[in-house]
Amino acid sequence: MASGPVLQPADDTGDVGPGDGTPIAPSCPTAPHGISPTRARLTVAVLCYINLLNYMDRFTVASVLPDVEEFFGIGDGSSGLLQTVFISSYMVLAPVFGYLGDRHNRKRLLCLGIALWSAVTLASSFVPRERFWVLLVGRALVGVGEASYSTIAPTLIADLFAGAARSRALGGFYLAVPLGSGLGYIAGAKVKDVAADWRWALRVTPALGALALTLLTTVVTDPPRGGLERPPDAPLPRTSWATDLRVLATNRSLVLSTLGFTAVAFVTGGLALWAPAFLYRSRLAGGRGEPCPRGRGCDGDESLLFGVLTCVSGVLGVGAGAELSRRLRPRCPHADPLLCGGGVLGAAPCLLLALLCAAPCPPAAYVFIFLGETLLSLNWAIVADILLYVVAPTRRSTAEALQIVVSHLLGDAGSPYLIGVVSDALREAAPPTYQAGARALERALLLCPFAGALGGGAFLATALTLPRDRLRAQREAAGLSPDDLPDDDAGDDIMVPQCGRPTKVPVTHVLA
Repeated sequence: MASGPVLQPADDTGDVGPGDGTPIAPSCPTAPHGISPTRARLTVAVLCYINLLNYMDRFTVASVLPDVEEFFGIGDGSSGLLQTVFISSYMVLAPVFGYLGDRHNRKRLLCLGIALWSAVTLASSFVPRERFWVLLVGRALVGVGEASYSTIAPTLIADLFAGAARSRALGGFYLAVPLGSGLGYIAGAKVKDVAADWRWALRVTPALGALALTLLTTVVTDPPRGGLERPPDAPLPRTSWATDLRVLATNRSLVLSTLGFTAVAFVTGGLALWAPAFLYRSRLAGGRGEPCPRGRGCDGDESLLFGVLTCVSGVLGVGAGAELSRRLRPRCPHADPLLCGGGVLGAAPCLLLALLCAAPCPPAAYVFIFLGETLLSLNWAIVADILLYVVAPTRRSTAEALQIVVSHLLGDAGSPYLIGVVSDALREAAPPTYQAGARALERALLLCPFAGALGGGAFLATALTLPRDRLRAQREAAGLSPDDLPDDDAGDDIMVPQCGRPTKVPVTHVLA
């Protein structure tokens, strides 16, 4: 076995061994060299706020979708394109920002992205009704701006915190996903009602984006890459982009967890755009309301309720996922992918029951939507943490970018449009009634629980490869050969740097 320092486990949840309570080394500071813990916490707080705006901006359009359809005179297929073109540009530009994020100043790239998406969102609110294609172009440009943020921001957190502190910071960061999505629905529905114009809903996040840009330039710091995972004087090994891609493509844990997260993206993307519209149509089909001639207020209750459910279920799901991961990981090295798989597999039947109950029993549908979204939200912080501790620091932005590309290309880039096209096809073959419209969208949305079942299987497969890939990433970051792994012998010891001091630790402690 090769000698030399091996990194402190990036996912270590404390200073004890796996399940036996044995201390392995003194605690390390959670901030990298040259950055105070207070500055690190402020940086993460600002990043969380910007991520909240990120997801608010994505789903404000979904909250006023019936009004957008009426204003531009489009059908379900065309309105589904709004989300598809956004996600498509978002995923195409993600590898570019991943490459830049691993090699250039990350703070400047973040400033550029936030300024772009805020300006384009504001401009999109002034598109005339005969220029729907201009709105599509605007949503594509918003995707360019947000690609820079989602690719780079998690890597800043990885370089600011380690161990349990990193897990908590990522939990707060990804808490903004459901919380921001829900606030997007709520803000969009309420601003539209107050202003009597859906376009005002698109003018909320640009104003908040100006504040985010100010905070980013004055508070956020760009920490040294891998500053917590190597001694201060150790060189950071770098490789070419082609080598990075080859290594990442052979990282089984990264590939499998990305496929699992792709299923989550497919489900959440489809629900985000179509759930309020489906609930609205189900209400009409059940004779519990009539559409208003101008379209105003007809979908407000559904968007508002769905937004509230998304916020509450997201807070519970992300918080529970991060806490369960922190508690179970020291005892079970496979805990993270098992939690993700269990969450997705549990969400699938809940979403199926929600679709079946929407017309005959709306309260039951909302209950099952809440349970399904809570279980789906278990994944957000855990999947991000898995990526960060199975990938070396110099490849994390690229890995984030590749995960974005795959999960969106096969997930929420196509699911809104696919569901809309299937719904249109089924509705054309049926009489033009409220019941037919609701039934067509219900059948199209059955794709979501099916995709969830596939994703659960991918996460369960990740559990088989995770411990070894984690150790490979730790050795590579320390400048050692990732292929020269120790034997699975509980008696073997390896050197682990703790606060810059090498400490002997059994291999089983590192793998746990």
